[in-house]
Amino acid sequence: MADQPTVPDDTETLERSTIRRISIRLLPFLVLGYLIAYIDRSNVGFASLQMNDDIGLTASAFGLGASVFFLAYVLLEVPSNMALNKVGARLWIARIMITWGILAAGMAFVVGPTSFTVMRFLLGAAEAGFFPGVILYLTFWFPPSYRARVIALFSMAIPLASVLGSPISGYLLGLDGLLGLRGWQWLFIIEGLPAVILGILALFVLPSRPSTAKWLPTAEREWLEAELRAQETVVENHHTPLRKVLLSRKILLLSLVYASTAAISQGLSLWQPQMIKSFGLTNTQIGWVNAIPFAVAVVGMIIWGRISDRRAERVRSTALPIAVSAIALAFVPFIVSLPIFLIVLSTVLIGTYAAKGPFWSLSTEWLSKREAVAGVAMINSLGSLAAFGGNWVIGAIKDHTGSFALAMIPLMILAAVSVITLLIAAYFEGKRKNHNHTPEKIPGTVAH
Repeated sequence: MADQPTVPDDTETLERSTIRRISIRLLPFLVLGYLIAYIDRSNVGFASLQMNDDIGLTASAFGLGASVFFLAYVLLEVPSNMALNKVGARLWIARIMITWGILAAGMAFVVGPTSFTVMRFLLGAAEAGFFPGVILYLTFWFPPSYRARVIALFSMAIPLASVLGSPISGYLLGLDGLLGLRGWQWLFIIEGLPAVILGILALFVLPSRPSTAKWLPTAEREWLEAELRAQETVVENHHTPLRKVLLSRKILLLSLVYASTAAISQGLSLWQPQMIKSFGLTNTQIGWVNAIPFAVAVVGMIIWGRISDRRAERVRSTALPIAVSAIALAFVPFIVSLPIFLIVLSTVLIGTYAAKGPFWSLSTEWLSKREAVAGVAMINSLGSLAAFGGNWVIGAIKDHTGSFALAMIPLMILAAVSVITLLIAAYFEGKRKNHNHTPEKIPGTVAH
């Protein structure tokens, strides 16, 4: 086409130009979307500094109410991913963004434990499917050898949301009294609206698949589609019923692995502001201090994702960071000063977030294209159950013992179990590949 940019003929240069073009066009928008999503789901941690007293929430009630968000995830993520695959990513991702933005702003009008719990459930229902939907969407565009770094870049929105959202949330609490609204109400309203705007923009920015991307030159589109076809996982049981796919040993084991990273990241996002407050800081100071561990985690996860891709290795690249988180969590009960607290929590978060890129890359390599449609959502859904249970347990332990440090022990145990589970999953995956007489390859590595 005359209006398309020329592309080089050699395959290596064509590959680089293709990956660069789709990365520039898609990743900034997707990262921004997930950043806003994570701010909207976790800003309740900052709102709690004022809101809990206003509407009468105990630590247990807050933990339970905040956590029902993930119950909606479990119920709706698999159907959401299947809908995305059917109607197209552009329409479905836009729908998710607009509905969650409206409900996130609506959190400003909760008046007690019941309305708080109901609104959190509805918010989870609205956002359900965004993360696994984007993970699936990325497999439509990026070959396996690029996925760890790409997923790491997308997932960096999680800690980045706390890096940027923490100071903003701390500032918004200072709007207390403006137009008769409390600071926590302004926090929900102002931070909820960007999702609606971004959802409308998604209708014009996101193509569903490479075949509908008019900005992708023909040569690059043909190379990308051929590369994705060539590197698809070959699985014999294409006609396996969906129920058996979702309840397969492989998906259940991967779900348990993901459970630790979900529980730790969600737990700290929700409770860390209150933990920092125990050191006697103001709301504004809490905003800035809370951002430090997450800022360190952003750097760590990007570097580790690139290392995983360069080594073409997934299992150890996932297990090692989770093990580091487990070890760091073991030291939390012994912390007595804020600087040590920040060092330990930074280590926990580095491990938790560094594992995400290699883990999701590993999952999409282990699952066939058909399995991935529902399987990725199932893994995220079951992992989210750990976030629900973890937050409720943290609140209960805090109410009974008065200690946030002791509440971290269940997260440490879950992380240790997660590492063991991953090694078991890799063992069985290796046996399956050998049984199917596939070319010999270390489980969790990328074939080049």
